Amino acid sequence: MKLQDKLDALRSDFENGRFPLVPTQAQLEIMQRATQSLIDSRQADNALEAGDTAPEVTLQDADGNTVSSRSLLSQGPLVVTFYRGVWCPYCNFDLQALEDARSEIEARGAKLVAVSPQTPANSRKSQRDNKLGFAILSDTGAAVADKFGLRFSLPDNLIEVYKQFGNGLTKINDDPSWVLPMPARYVIGTDGVIAYAEVNPDYTRRPDPFDLLPVLDRLRAGAPA
Repeated sequence: MKLQDKLDALRSDFENGRFPLVPTQAQLEIMQRATQSLIDSRQADNALEAGDTAPEVTLQDADGNTVSSRSLLSQGPLVVTFYRGVWCPYCNFDLQALEDARSEIEARGAKLVAVSPQTPANSRKSQRDNKLGFAILSDTGAAVADKFGLRFSLPDNLIEVYKQFGNGLTKINDDPSWVLPMPARYVIGTDGVIAYAEVNPDYTRRPDPFDLLPVLDRLRAGAPA
């Protein structure tokens, strides 16, 4: 089953009460309005895109090791996915789909990492629960997401819904700001130039990871991505 098919089924289950957490109609409407408001803001239009130079970043992985984009790019192209956190089932399906594609990605000489505002402890849980063979890097305050143009602040009414669901992002992220990255996926060439970018303010919509493979093939062949 394609990733988007799984996400569509998840959304249907959630909205129709076939999910462990059953939202009220009022909660659903707040969530839907918040997503539509982010879409309407056109913030995604200002995110980094193919042809832009990616910022150099240094972050820590879930075990406290320092990881730099420069070091990763010295080994080959880099696939970066921005991950909202352990609490988001859509995001976890996304990570699982990336893990399914990881061997094909690595066979093309690329590295795969996720970037999330959550704490290292929560990233370890994400890696364990989703059986990941790639690192989740901690982006405190979504500072790196901001460099990519992805960081946004949750509206107050959505914050209240998340609290009602038990998703206390201030604790999960160890940050008081209630900010998240828009889901996004990038392929960065060894020259630091972005070869592929997919940004969607609707967190229920994700590209299939296997769509990355032709981009990586072109980079490997030295052709324009």
